[in-house]
Order: sequence, then structure tokens, then C-alpha cells
Amino acid sequence: MKKNILILLALAAFTAASCDKFLDTGLDIKATSESLATNRGSIWSFANAFYTPMISGYSVIDGNLFASASDEAEQTSASCTVIYFNKGMLNSSVNPLWTYYNNCYEGIRAANYFLDYVADGKGVALLEMNRNLITDAVNYQRDLASLNWYIAEAHVARAYYYAELIKMYGGVPIVEQTQKASGGVKIPRSTYEQCVEYIVNEIDDWKDKLADSWKENAGYEGRLTRGAAMAIKARVLLYAASPLHNPSHDITKWQRAAQAAAELISDPLLNYGLDPDYESYFRGSNSLNSKESIYIIRRANTNDMEKNNYPIATSGGKSGVCPTENLVSAYEYIGTANPADPYANRDPRLQASVVVNGSDWNGRIIAEAPGETDDMAAANASKTGYYLKKFLTDGLNLTQDQKAQHNWVAYRWGEVLLNYAEAMNEAYGPSAVPSGYPMSASAALKQVRDRASVSLPPVSAATVDSFRETVKRERRVELAFEDHRYWDLLRWKDAATVLNKPVKGVKIRRSGSSYTYTTVDVAPRTFSNANYYLPFMRSEIQNSGGTLEQNPGY
Repeated sequence: MKKNILILLALAAFTAASCDKFLDTGLDIKATSESLATNRGSIWSFANAFYTPMISGYSVIDGNLFASASDEAEQTSASCTVIYFNKGMLNSSVNPLWTYYNNCYEGIRAANYFLDYVADGKGVALLEMNRNLITDAVNYQRDLASLNWYIAEAHVARAYYYAELIKMYGGVPIVEQTQKASGGVKIPRSTYEQCVEYIVNEIDDWKDKLADSWKENAGYEGRLTRGAAMAIKARVLLYAASPLHNPSHDITKWQRAAQAAAELISDPLLNYGLDPDYESYFRGSNSLNSKESIYIIRRANTNDMEKNNYPIATSGGKSGVCPTENLVSAYEYIGTANPADPYANRDPRLQASVVVNGSDWNGRIIAEAPGETDDMAAANASKTGYYLKKFLTDGLNLTQDQKAQHNWVAYRWGEVLLNYAEAMNEAYGPSAVPSGYPMSASAALKQVRDRASVSLPPVSAATVDSFRETVKRERRVELAFEDHRYWDLLRWKDAATVLNKPVKGVKIRRSGSSYTYTTVDVAPRTFSNANYYLPFMRSEIQNSGGTLEQNPGY
């Protein structure tokens, strides 16, 4: 097993060579199991390595966002693996997210290895080895504190990876030991409910041993914090309370989810809040210093997102993930609609997230009518009439390989407020504020909407059912392209309805100085009930020796 883990971590070192200096996830590739056993620096290498497999949402499928698997976007390229989701073609031989499954278990394996490596006083012994504990007392105490933090982080990292796995597969095998420590025993799947309890227990047992923030120590930025652990728990319990996993609508599950979000919102030692500028928050390095950020997966400067998603008429652009009219129509009007310009007087988050006909983007005006620069009939032009704007830096010179920072915001305050609003509504209704809770469901939702614009139409909180639909629309808009939509549709049991309808776009025509827009079907979508969970690969079933049970329908 040591040989295997060294290979894994040597690969991690290679990957980390392109990462920023804030979190070195590498390991000396010349290290051997014998030298590691006598080198306390190896503690820090192993403590960093379980972060390496975390996947940035910018490259989930086809090297791009996962949005085109849902009704948020359509992938321009005809040769793309997301088509297996769009056409309902997933099976035990074809699962484009299988790499993510392997990444999660690599992260769990690395966390288990680290915990085994420092267990039973071995970590402390390494810190004391070849060291004068009197003259070097300050550094020793610092290292001891770091070791304790890292042990807690390894436990919460396992919770993070299991949270990602059960979102995709339902119940999965819970592996808490290295292969060597377990004797190579094959582990069967735990139930979804057992996995949820495991995740919650890991977080409850270890969250208070994590740092509240790394703001005062930039060298630790990128590591898990107490707030991140609480956000993971809140999301897991929200999913567990949702119809896919709670068909009987057990109110206690919604109450538990509301309580988890409330604990994070009410914590006096954490200083989170909404960023005042929704549009700029997602661009460049802005999220790094924002109160909104709870946990960010950081990567080196690149231009992959711009290359993949700039309009094809922009030098170096490939169009890529193009927003749909299904999404655009969810952005509300502020005041009166303008028939001559359907994008005027809309929720500002539309302009912040989507490039529309007439947008000023990349130093020019986007013009998509026949014969214009961005003619939709051109090869590889957007099929929907829209291009992605969120996350992208405007005006990068791709021919000169200009780059920008892209940090994936895995957990943020806006989502926490929406999680709270949804759970509170289901548990107590839209307006109630039970003792010990910070606000009502409608008050939490209002905070998110007011950040976008205080001029948005007022939200009705008349009934649980009507407010539920409002929350769903708000999540669709506020969290657009952030890898929530597909999983939200699954957990709500809405996917079989929504993802069996065509994705839509607009057909654009120009007459004089005016444009007309006609809504059209762009591509069909197919979703079967089996797709509510992803399939385990046939090879994984076979390698398990019969202990891993396939999901139904595959």
C-alpha cells in the first residue's frame, strides 16, 4: 500500500506544480517509505495531499462546466461526452463522471493514509525527532498545532468526498482505513442514510478542532475551516431531506437541515456575508478576499475557461457552454418589459451571467443576426443565442495566451441562505421564526434578492407550496452555472419532468436598427428514472468481488 500511495502522491506533486503557492500539495518524488518514516516534513506533504483530488467545477465534463448536462446550457461542440447525459445514455460502461468517483476515493485514501501515518503518537514522535524541544519550543508548538489542525482537516475532507459521492451514487462503501490496515477486505455499500450519518458525525466530531479562518496566515489559505465543515453538513442534510431521499416528507429531516444552516448563520465567531457586487465576485481573484466565500478550490492562472467559452467570433474562442432560453426566461423583469429589447429592465444577475445579443463583450458589440459578426448560422456559433459571461474575464488576448485567475467557489454564503430558506419553509413555513433561529425563510431569501436588486418584485410568502417554487427559481438564478442545477433537479425529483423537455434558444433577426427574437427548440433532452443515480462502472462491480451492488436500472 505504501508503494501505491507514493505513486499517487508523486502524481499529485506533478499536478501541483501548476498550482499557486498557497497550498503545496506535492510530495518529494524521490522519497521512499523508509525516508518518509524519519522525515517530519513528510507529515506536511501527506497533510496537503488529500486536497489534490478536489475537482474544480470549471472542468467537470468536456473540460468545462457541468451546466450543459441540465437545462442551463447547451454544449456547442457536437463531439462532447455530455451528450450521454443529454440523451439518457448512461450505463455501466459509459459514465463521464467516473473520473470524479475515482478522485473522491483517491482523496479519501490520501486522508486515511495521513491519519494512519500520524496515529498512535507517530506524528508527535516525528515532530520531536532530531529537535531540541527547549531551544526550538516556539516552532515545535506551532508544528504541534498544525498537526492537530491537519488531523481534523483529514476527517472533514473525508466527509467532503463522501458528500460528493452520495450526491452522485446514493449509498457508497465507507472506507476508513488504508488497504494495508484493513487487510484488503472488500467493503460493501452503506446505505444513503448511513453515509449521511457518517458525514455528519465526522463533521460534528472534528469541526471545532478546525481553524475558524486562515486570513491571518496566507500560507494556509485553501485549507478547510470550521465554516466550510458546517457548510458541507448543511448541504448534505438539505439533500437528505429532499424528496429523492425523503419521499414521505419527514418534517424532522427538514428541521435538521434548517438547524444545520441556522448554526452556521448564527455562529458569532464566523464573519461571512453577501458580497455587495454579484457580478465581480466570480471574476479573477475577487472571491479570495470576499466575506461571501466559505470554501474555494484554488488553481493557477489559466485561460481555459475563456478559450472554451468565448464566442467563436472572438479570436481563440470556441463558444462552448451556451446558456439556454430556459434559464434566461427565469430572470425576472424589474418594472415594465420592453418588447423591443427583452433583456432590458431585468434582474441584474442576467447581465452578470449571460452574454446576450447587443452585449458589449471582448471589446465589441455582440451581433448575432444573419450576416453579422456573430451570425448564429456560422460554424460553432452559439445554438441558443447566448454565451457564458459568469466566471470569465472580459477581453483576454487569447492569441497572446493572456491568462487570469479562476478560483472555484465550492461553498458560499448566498447558497447557505438559500439552503436555510428552503429547509425552513419545509419545516416551519415561509414566515415563522421558531425560538433559537435567526430569521424566517422569507427573510433569508430576501437578503439574497436584495443583494441583486432591491427593485426586484416582492416575493409572496403565502403558502409553503408557493414559496417552494420561489426558492427553486431563486436557486436557478442565483446559483446559475455553479454546479447546482442538475443536482437540485435530481433531489427535488423534478428531473424526469424538466430534463425530458427540449432546451430552448432564440432565433434573432434584424430589421433596420431593430431586432426581433423568436423562441425556438434547440435540442431534445432525455432522462430516465434510473438516471436519478449514476451507474457504477461494470469493472468496479467486478473488481469488488460482488460486494458492490449496482444502482437500479443499470
